[in-house]
Amino acid sequence: MAGSALKEGIAPGRLEPGDYAANFADLHPPLDRHEAHVEADRCYFCYDAPCMNACPTSIDIAMFIRQIATDNPMGAAETIFSQNILGGMCARVCPTEQLCEEACVREEAEGKPVKIGQLQRYATDIAMQESRQFFTRAAPTGKRIAVVGAGPAGLACAHRLAVKGHDVTVLDARPKAGGLNEYGIASYKTVDGFAQAEVEYVTAIGGITIELGQRLGANVSLDDLKSRYDAVFLGIGLGGVNALKAEGEDADGVRDAVDFIAELRQAEDLSTLAVGRRVVVIGGGMTAIDAAVQAKLLGAEEVTICYRRGKQEMNASGFEQDLAASKGVTIRHWLAPKRVLTRDGKVAGIELEYTQLVDGRLVGLGHTMTIACDQVFKAIGQSFEPRWAEGLALVGGRIDTDAEGRTSRQGIWAGGDCVVGGDDLTVTAVAQGRDAAESIHTSLMGGTHG
Repeated sequence: MAGSALKEGIAPGRLEPGDYAANFADLHPPLDRHEAHVEADRCYFCYDAPCMNACPTSIDIAMFIRQIATDNPMGAAETIFSQNILGGMCARVCPTEQLCEEACVREEAEGKPVKIGQLQRYATDIAMQESRQFFTRAAPTGKRIAVVGAGPAGLACAHRLAVKGHDVTVLDARPKAGGLNEYGIASYKTVDGFAQAEVEYVTAIGGITIELGQRLGANVSLDDLKSRYDAVFLGIGLGGVNALKAEGEDADGVRDAVDFIAELRQAEDLSTLAVGRRVVVIGGGMTAIDAAVQAKLLGAEEVTICYRRGKQEMNASGFEQDLAASKGVTIRHWLAPKRVLTRDGKVAGIELEYTQLVDGRLVGLGHTMTIACDQVFKAIGQSFEPRWAEGLALVGGRIDTDAEGRTSRQGIWAGGDCVVGGDDLTVTAVAQGRDAAESIHTSLMGGTHG
C-alpha cells in the first residue's frame, strides 16, 4: 500500500505506481471479430427496429448489425457515421441501457439485450483505425459559417456543413477541441486519447478550421461573428456550476466535480493527482458517478454519493449506479447538504438534512446527520451563462430554439446543452448539431429563411 493511502486530508500518490493503469483501464474492452459476430447473430433484425426509434440520431441499428454479421464492418461504419459522425464516442459513453438497448426486443424477452453499443464501437474503431473516410466535400459554395464550441454539437454541425461544401471555422475557449468528450467524461470510458483521435477523424473531411482560446463574451462577440460569417452556430454547452447553497461551501476541500474530471483527463501522471481519504460527492447524475468512481480509483478510502431524492429519480442510469457500487462507492438517498464542517479552514465533514416528498414537493425534515470527510465534490448540475447572449431569447436560462435549431436572431442557430431541452447526452448534442447544419445549408442556399 502506498505511503499516503491512509493519510488524512487531500493527498496524491495513495496507490502503488502500477495500480493506476489497472484502475483506469478501458471499462469495456473492445470486441474481437469472433465476439462481434456472435453478438451480431443475436439480433432479430426487427422490421420496425424499436432500437432505431430509441436512438436520438436514428442510426439504422438493424442494418449496421446485419453488415457486421456478414463481415462488412466498413459498411456498418458508414451506416453509423451517415447519421452520427461521432458514433465512436457515443458507442463508449451513451447510456445505451436507457436508449437503444432498453428498447431491444431481446431485453424485453430475456433481460439481455444485444450489445448494440459495443457492436457500434467494433465497426467505428475499424474504420477510424484505417482512416477510412466515407464522405467527400461537395463543390465549394463560397459560404462561411462560424461554429462556437468544439464539443459534440459543434463538431457534428461543422462536419455536415463541410460535407455540403461550406467553409467552417470552429472556435473554442479551451486548449483542446472536443468539449465534454475531452474534458468531462471519466477516463476509463475513453482511453488512449480517443477524443482527440475523433476530432482528427471528423476534421479530416477538409474545410474545417479550429481556432482555440476563443471565448465568446471575452475575445469573441456574436455581433462580430455575425458581421464576418454567413451564419453562426452556437454549441457552447454550460459554463457555470450550480451552488450547493450550503453554509461553508467555500471551504478548502470543496470543488466542482467537472473541474476534477477535467484535471484527471488531462493528467499525464495520475499519481500526482491529490484526492481525499474520505470523499463526499453531492449529486445524482453521470458527473457525480464519474467523480465518485474516479476518486475511489485514485485511492480514496471512503467515497459516498449523497442525493436529495430517491434512487429512481437519479439521472445516472442503473448501470452507472451499479458500476459505482461495484467500485466500493456508497450511494445514500434523501439527503440534502446543509453545512460544510471545517477544521482550520479545511473540510472536516458535511452536515446533511433528511428529505422527503410531500405533495410532490421536496422538503427537509428538520433533522440531520453528519459524514466525516476531507473533500467534497459538487455535482449538482451546470448552468448556462447568459451574459454574452446579446439579444438571444432565453427560456428557463437556456437559449430558445425552434425544431431546426434557429434562435430568435436571424442567422444564428444553436444546439446541445446550451439550448432548451438539452439533456447532457453526447448523442442528443450530435443530433441537434447535425440537424442545425441541414437547416443552415437550406437557408444559405436559398431555401427557408434563417
